[in-house]
Amino acid sequence: MAIAAMPFAATAQEGYPSRPVKIVAPQGPGGGVDLVARMLAERLQRALGQPFVIDNQAGAGGAIATRMVAHAPADGYTLMIGYVATHATNPAVKRNLGYDAVKDFTPIAMIGGTPNVLVVSRALPVNTLAEFVVYAKANPRNVDYGTSGVGTLNHLVMEQFKHASGVPSLAVPYRTIAQAFTDAMGGQISVVFPGLAAALPHIRSGAFKALAVTGNERQPVLPEVPTFKELGYEGFNGLTWYGVVGPAKLPEPIVRKLNEEINKLLATASFRDALKAEALTVMPMAPAQFGSYIADEIAHWTEVARASKIEAE
Repeated sequence: MAIAAMPFAATAQEGYPSRPVKIVAPQGPGGGVDLVARMLAERLQRALGQPFVIDNQAGAGGAIATRMVAHAPADGYTLMIGYVATHATNPAVKRNLGYDAVKDFTPIAMIGGTPNVLVVSRALPVNTLAEFVVYAKANPRNVDYGTSGVGTLNHLVMEQFKHASGVPSLAVPYRTIAQAFTDAMGGQISVVFPGLAAALPHIRSGAFKALAVTGNERQPVLPEVPTFKELGYEGFNGLTWYGVVGPAKLPEPIVRKLNEEINKLLATASFRDALKAEALTVMPMAPAQFGSYIADEIAHWTEVARASKIEAE
């Protein structure tokens, strides 16, 4: 019976997809994960001839949706936008996630990422990162920073900077980064270290001053803002990144087909430009390369969390 079923399984995989595919977005509508999911789904639907339907599932920093996908059938019809929270920072700081970000998933394709940017309120009397470090050490009570929760990327990357610079800043957790922005603009806190895509409108409006970005290169949307590396701070490569994953043990032909199609899309000027407009840089990878990237991310942020003694429920 098993031998007889093999040709049918191979044919099913070759004809994939033959029905609608669900892409789980482990965030509510309107966030970066949702935006990337919808941009990708629209293009995959045109390329592969079947509906790609977005299923938004917010809660527990993405852990609820991620657990669900980990236990979904490994048939290619339930995929997920795995991103830096679900597959890097959450595993680094949370003990009881209910899933293993490496063992329980099949890496399919990386889409892209946006750097984080250290911003300060207009009221803070500094214009460069060096001036900020001097000011913060002299005025430690004036440089509280906002995060979107304990153990999130914007929390961990600021803790990394505190260790590297000696800045004595206090973390103030919020439910969302938007709430942190509001208090920073209102003067309740002075510093935020968010993803560039989220911060860009406020930088352009003049509400925030951008001091430095993570990553190895300056960003075309903020060419005047230096990288941490330029300023002498090594190892600041944190990105808010997005990719596509599925349950563990997805059939290799399906993984290969999805990876090839997504990388074709990333090579088109229209998709690159659409992502660039959201401050996202494309990062095409083979499945194995994406899997290694996830493992490296978990290891890096686990080290940062341990150094800062950060652990979340």
